[in-house]
Amino acid sequence: MTAQTLPEHRICGLYAGDNLQFVEGLSSGINNKSPQPLLQVGFAGVLHDAQADGKNHGGPDRVLHHFPLQHYDDYRQQGLMPAAGTAPAMGENISSLGLDERQLHIGDIVALGSVRLQVTQPRSPCFKLNVQYGQAGFSKAMQDSGKCGWFYRVLQEGCIRPQDTFQLQERRSAVSLAQAMALYFAPQYNAKGYEILLAAEGLAADWQRNLQRRLNTGVLEDWHKRLHGPAQFQPLQGN
Repeated sequence: MTAQTLPEHRICGLYAGDNLQFVEGLSSGINNKSPQPLLQVGFAGVLHDAQADGKNHGGPDRVLHHFPLQHYDDYRQQGLMPAAGTAPAMGENISSLGLDERQLHIGDIVALGSVRLQVTQPRSPCFKLNVQYGQAGFSKAMQDSGKCGWFYRVLQEGCIRPQDTFQLQERRSAVSLAQAMALYFAPQYNAKGYEILLAAEGLAADWQRNLQRRLNTGVLEDWHKRLHGPAQFQPLQGN
């Protein structure tokens, strides 16, 4: 497909961190990212950027997490995070202003610095966000809002710097990230929608497996564990 013009945007920050201390009994890098002068990006990950849960985070389909800076305003206005909450409190590697899930599509190939990337999936919010903000309903609110950020796989290794220009090179599917979330996170079973999303070139393997499982079984997976986590990590305050 012919690449389309993206809205005006700018990179606001690059972040990484290899400290996985979070709360007692729970490891995560979400609260330990710090600003970086550059990101050294490989096929398997970002240098000095650790992942605590290799099953649900990281891997070749989720090397970089990109989160729009403007989404923080929405979550602050909803009272879901402190007034001072801002990047990289979502655990993102890339923060930018102006670009969001409506403009990028599954499979989009983008160039950023010397790195070539492919959009693979939106973020699937998990209970660690509830712990991060002391809000029992944060992960569910993020999933419902569709303001989740997204992940990339790496097609060409290299370095990203804050001044680098973000360029959309190829559009490989007609399914935007916003549409992908509307189909994937809908509480109603939708076989036709799953087939549309499954056909989107570049979709992350984990989402492909889940969609195929739904089509094979006629059943949606249970999201409670992902969204709420073990009882000892469920905040008492919040939604």
